[in-house]
Amino acid sequence: MDIILASASPRRRELMARITPDFTVCAADVDERAITAETPALLARRLAEAKCRAVARERARCAVIGCDTVVDVDGTVFGKPAGRDGARRMLRALSGRAHLVHTGVFICTPSRSLGFAETTRVTFAPLTDAEIDAYAATSDPYDKAGAYGVQSGASKFVTGVEGCFFNVMGFPVARVYAALKECGAL
Repeated sequence: MDIILASASPRRRELMARITPDFTVCAADVDERAITAETPALLARRLAEAKCRAVARERARCAVIGCDTVVDVDGTVFGKPAGRDGARRMLRALSGRAHLVHTGVFICTPSRSLGFAETTRVTFAPLTDAEIDAYAATSDPYDKAGAYGVQSGASKFVTGVEGCFFNVMGFPVARVYAALKECGAL
């Protein structure tokens, strides 16, 4: 069965290759602003399902994987920052405290569907305004939920990760692997 990753994220593509080299990328066209949920974790799952189903309509004989990641600070969702001021605001909110990262995953195959949200707790060290400004001046924060990349420049800010590290990058590798096996795609 062909496997389709319904995501344009280079990080997800890299992590999916750890599961299998045999997959195709087909980014989903979904209006994310139209999707709501009662909790950040449920929002991530619903966004993942919408992306998965948008691609699965065109690729009904394949296994399609949709994903979406949100950062949750006391129930407030942080997506990708709109600009430097947004990145600074998010980083200030993350400074010196813990937050949750939820990645929703939804898989459709010709015979079944399976969805979940993986949650990881991340703790940041206290950040100075100079550290926040310097990081916001890089390109790193702008294509990532919560305005940071745990695998890149923000790694020096992270003092703790409880749960799946790869989930913070937007793709919980072990859980996706298990789900693909459960769905008969691997």
